[in-house]
Amino acid sequence: MNAELERVKAIPDYKKELVKLIAEKIKNSKTVLIASIKGLPASKFQIIKKKLRGKAEVFVVKKSTIMRAISEAGKGSLQNLKSLIGSDVALMFSDIDAFELAGLLVDNQTSAKAKEGDLAPEDIEVEAGQTDLMPGPAISELGAVGLKVAVEGGKLAIKNNAIIVKKGEIISSKVVGVLGKLKIMPMKVGFIPVAAYDSTAEKIYEEIKIDKKGALENLRIGISKALGFAVSVGYVCDGTISYFIAKAGLEEKALKKIVEGKNVQENREDKNE
Repeated sequence: MNAELERVKAIPDYKKELVKLIAEKIKNSKTVLIASIKGLPASKFQIIKKKLRGKAEVFVVKKSTIMRAISEAGKGSLQNLKSLIGSDVALMFSDIDAFELAGLLVDNQTSAKAKEGDLAPEDIEVEAGQTDLMPGPAISELGAVGLKVAVEGGKLAIKNNAIIVKKGEIISSKVVGVLGKLKIMPMKVGFIPVAAYDSTAEKIYEEIKIDKKGALENLRIGISKALGFAVSVGYVCDGTISYFIAKAGLEEKALKKIVEGKNVQENREDKNE
């Protein structure tokens, strides 16, 4: 059939209305967030959606519908969100900050086993230490993924920390088997934040994965080093003043001993004369 005579299928009215609805949500929301829901069971999806009630609206529609809605919504910087939309995503609208919303999603994620072909969300590291594995085939299986092992107390022990899959790499069947034996679950199931649009700042945020435990640990390390740094640069404040006073006291005593020792020496020299 001649291409000119081919009939172009009209877009159904219900699809047009859906695009219009989503475009309006985009225009009227502070935060528009894209989250991956790949591999998320329907039961888990409903549980998380219920927890977000009153904080965010969740829509699951086709990628083409989202793209049309973004185009219809206008807003130049928003158009950059298109390149970040993949398959199996949920579109979220909220009046709370993008990073606060991402934090809520992270709180509702659960660990899951890796499957062959999965992409590692982060570096997958196996820490050194004793395992519950008995010597046998497991020795070669662990060795095949780069782990150095030894027999200790009748069981296998991993001798050194080792990254067996780097972030973004495909997880092989060999690695899946080893992770299963070591009871390591590196995957996350839930709403995985991909990117967000902040209408107030008119800015797209990528890499909005929130690591609360990691951030808290970094904060603790920073606090532990803060006093030493403040003292080293001579910064005087409520937290360091007691240290400087104590140091001055010790220096005063040391100086006093030096002066007294010098006076004793001079007196001896005077007597000898």
